[in-house]
Amino acid sequence: MMYHAKARFSSTTGLEDIWVGASHIQWKGEKFAEDSFSWQSPIIGTVYGTLFNFREQLEAFRTEFDKAPYQKPPQRPILYIKPRNTLNAHLKEVAIPNGIEAVEVNATLGIVIGKTAVKVKEQDAFHYVQGYTIVNDVSVPHQTFYRPAIKQKARDGFCPIGPWVVLKDEIPNPDNLMIWTFKNDELIQVNSTKELVRSIPRLIQDVSEFMTLASGDVLLVGVPYNPSLASPGDTIRIEIDHIGSLENRFVHDNVLIAGGERV
Repeated sequence: MMYHAKARFSSTTGLEDIWVGASHIQWKGEKFAEDSFSWQSPIIGTVYGTLFNFREQLEAFRTEFDKAPYQKPPQRPILYIKPRNTLNAHLKEVAIPNGIEAVEVNATLGIVIGKTAVKVKEQDAFHYVQGYTIVNDVSVPHQTFYRPAIKQKARDGFCPIGPWVVLKDEIPNPDNLMIWTFKNDELIQVNSTKELVRSIPRLIQDVSEFMTLASGDVLLVGVPYNPSLASPGDTIRIEIDHIGSLENRFVHDNVLIAGGERV
């Protein structure tokens, strides 16, 4: 079975229509191996992350929410932004900042918005979705959620996305997708979108109630509790049902120069 997807290559401009199979990519009627391409992020819009939308993470922090400054669990989605400088791509390297031994790898599903979404009703939410992609929300480990974690989450290259966007009609039920994380080919974490506090339609409704989501933006469904760590030399691969796998190698910051090329 092959899935219709959108991808961006270094050798082309704009998004390309591709078909993704188990062993090859079909593009312009020809078959290619996955590593035949130099992949670019299929996303150039704003990436919005969501906290406490996986039940396990919410439950782990429930006692903290009874304390100041919260006093109660969050009633609306808690969002943050992964800015443009964080965008990275499939098979590209991720630089770990000097002085930091390891970073968190947060495997998650990205909802790609297909048209301007304002005050969307839950029952209409899928009409505003173009498709879905895999995201590794990389972060420097931190203990507090009381203030924006800009220094921890907004580092260059800290948001690998891709390899492609699978169109929504190819995904039978995005609220029941398994997410696997592998480190150096060893399975280290398993998650599922069926464990979301807010389903995908509900999340789109609650977010678009107070802000506009534009075509090309990505809304992350959440991040897992107790994320795994990656150190220089590790390779992280994230697999999601019906979408594929996103793979990146982590390196010391001083082995990269501007543009992501190794020294």
